[in-house]
Order: sequence, then structure tokens, then C-alpha cells
Amino acid sequence: MEEQTFLSLDDVKVTSARFIVPSQTFAMAGITSVKNSEQRPTRVYPIWCGIFGVVALIADAYAVGIGLLVLAAVWWIGQKTQYHVVLATAGGEMTALTSKDRAYISNVVKALNDSIVARG
Repeated sequence: MEEQTFLSLDDVKVTSARFIVPSQTFAMAGITSVKNSEQRPTRVYPIWCGIFGVVALIADAYAVGIGLLVLAAVWWIGQKTQYHVVLATAGGEMTALTSKDRAYISNVVKALNDSIVARG
């Protein structure tokens, strides 16, 4: 049977026989299921930075307060949710690929599911 390609993007390739990511190659025969997961960033530290900025403003330390508020805002905006491709194998679950692009991860998961279904 000829190897069928389900997805080929950048350094990631999904075929009927293999799942290739930059650091590893997985045999599709060993993958029992696949799912995506997300890891939201912790917002605790930017919140505390903002609180200290408000306290500094109240204490008439305007330069420090504004600096901390700007830092908190930039920190908050800079944090992005990370999305993962999680593979289930006989040995357990493992994260195979991580990206900040939800659509990219969804496309990889769809291709992996299509490959599993085609395998029968």
C-alpha cells in the first residue's frame, strides 16, 4: 500500500505511516488516539505588577507607577495561549507538537485523525 500524505506544512508531515515533527518521527501504527489541548498563560504576575503600579501612583511615585502599569500591560498582551497536539499510545499520552496558532494545531489533529481512520 502506498503511503498517503494527509498534511505537509513547514516541518510537520502526516502520512498514513508516519507523523513527522521537527524533533521526532512517530509511527502511525503506534498512535491509538489524538487530541488537542490548550495551556493558558498565568496572569498572576502581570496583575501583581499592575497592582504595584497603582500603589506607586497612589504614593505619588508617578514615574514608577506608570512604568509598572505599562510593564503590566505589555506583559499581559505578550502572553499567549499555547496549543498542543497530544498523542495517546500504548505507553501513555505525550505532547508531540506545541504552537501558539490554534488553527495550525487543529489542522494537524484533523490530519492525524484522518490518517488513523484511513488506517482502519
